[in-house]
Amino acid sequence: MPVHRRTILCLLLTTAAIDAGDGRRAAAANAATHDVVVWRAIGSWSGRGNTQTESFTSDTGSLRVRWQTSHEVRPGDGTFRLTLHSAISGRPLVQAVDHRGVGADTSFVSEDPRVFYVVVDSARVEWSFTIDEGTGARTPGASDR
Repeated sequence: MPVHRRTILCLLLTTAAIDAGDGRRAAAANAATHDVVVWRAIGSWSGRGNTQTESFTSDTGSLRVRWQTSHEVRPGDGTFRLTLHSAISGRPLVQAVDHRGVGADTSFVSEDPRVFYVVVDSARVEWSFTIDEGTGARTPGASDR
């Protein structure tokens, strides 16, 4: 039985269309997948003056410090410094915040996973801060569901 050119052309075009459709669906599924950071609360502290927190463990070393200062005695006179220390050696690792006056911000710290504690050096201002640990995650695409 002879095969006509028209039949072969139709088969080739149909196969190409099916392959292109599969490629578009796969691309859409991959585009729907995103890498995200999931934050887990480690602790929250507040006060006035100097303090040292209890130790806490970070399995990733990826930390987010959200802080704010308020109720300054004289405008521009308050100080707030937050330093992360190794709970094993006691040595200072990173100064996450050094702020003068009233304010709020977020600092990100990338350290080796370990046990930490925080030292706050502050004067003439009230302060509060939270520390969260970041972990990488991937949102599911259509093909992952």
